[in-house]
Amino acid sequence: MKALDAEVVVIGAGVVGSAIAKELSGYRLSVLMVEARPDIGDATSKANTAILHTGFDASPGSLESRLVARGYGLLRDYAGRVGIPIEDTGALLVAWDDEQLSVLPKLQAKAKANGYDATQIVDADAVYARVPALGPGALGGLLVPGESIICPWTTNLAYATEAVRAGVQLRRNWPVERIEVNDQVTTVHGPAGDMTCRWVINAAGLGADRIDAMFGYERFAIVPRKGELLVFDKSARALAPVIVLPVPSAKGKGVLISPTIFGNVMLGPTSQNITDRTDTATTVDGIEFLRRKGMSLMPELMMEEVTAMYAGLRASTQHDDFIIEADLAQRYVVAGGIRSTGLTASLAIAEHIVVLLNEAGLRLRARQDLPGPMRMPNLGEGFMRPYRDEQRIAADARYGDIVCFCERVSLGEIHDAFASDIPPVDLDGLRRRTRAVMGRCQGFYCGARVQQLLDQCAEERP
Repeated sequence: MKALDAEVVVIGAGVVGSAIAKELSGYRLSVLMVEARPDIGDATSKANTAILHTGFDASPGSLESRLVARGYGLLRDYAGRVGIPIEDTGALLVAWDDEQLSVLPKLQAKAKANGYDATQIVDADAVYARVPALGPGALGGLLVPGESIICPWTTNLAYATEAVRAGVQLRRNWPVERIEVNDQVTTVHGPAGDMTCRWVINAAGLGADRIDAMFGYERFAIVPRKGELLVFDKSARALAPVIVLPVPSAKGKGVLISPTIFGNVMLGPTSQNITDRTDTATTVDGIEFLRRKGMSLMPELMMEEVTAMYAGLRASTQHDDFIIEADLAQRYVVAGGIRSTGLTASLAIAEHIVVLLNEAGLRLRARQDLPGPMRMPNLGEGFMRPYRDEQRIAADARYGDIVCFCERVSLGEIHDAFASDIPPVDLDGLRRRTRAVMGRCQGFYCGARVQQLLDQCAEERP
């Protein structure tokens, strides 16, 4: 029989697909990860609220609840080892009326059912002591001290980098068009050619239902849920010392105010089911809705400068839980319907899929020849950045040559991104690796130089 291109093909290089590829790279197994877009983490994974969730409000007994709780600890440990920035801000759910106030004990009981016992119900005085800038009218709140903020871009990049260093093949700009399953070999067809494998793992995010249909299933349908957010200038950070969450209702989780790992403050998201899986444009209606909510939640915040507006799409389905199942006959695993908690649950999802593969009979033997530990570049505002590191600048003056003044991004960091295992291929990818052009001026001052560096990198790339 002709040699396989890989024993396992992972479809999708978002945070879940990259976590799966990283986990599989620890075994004596050939793995290939394909991504339809130009870069890893270029869809749902790049545009979310970037919260490391405790899982306190998940549905008790659900697969999501179990994997979020497990993933929370796994990701915290992993982040510490590889340098993914996390800030332990904690969260505060705020009740604005008697109905919401009556829900707080139920949420606390739900958290306990999920194995999280650290919540605390507090009165209005305690709410305003924590967040003095809140608008008038708060009646009480629920403290969730374990909720934290994390860098979603570095998390995704760390997983994929570790996988590539361990030998996983990565193919970007490789959309899957058709899948053909035979007795021993599966052929994945794409515009750039075909690849053969034994197993396929579907972590395609917004396209997961379409890949699932290629295996003959109709068990879920992706309904893209659009969420628009406003990002405020760093001068607003003191107004939001914790993540301010709404009390969830039948309509959804609502609008939050959250600090970011980059030093900004976010307001959002909106929630709108759409049909276009590529529509990430912000809208007048969405911005106006957030402006009204912001004036009610924190009027002082709305006096601050808005640095950026963006929208992300969540891969919602008609089901209330993750869909992670294995089909032994077709040598196929699906990880679908992974919503906003997917970042937190990512490593646990990968771990769970390895269990399913073992149960299906795939021989997984641990490798002893893995590369040594790695350290990711820090993008967190609360941690040491190169422009402040005198020893680093003394060793290499490029780290003192500031290219993006708003975000204090140095020439050394940009060169490091280009020289990395998974270099950026466009401005958006460079932004996620360095923070370049994501500051107050949005590239007005540094854009030309950054683009020149991108063009130079493209010319030098083989």
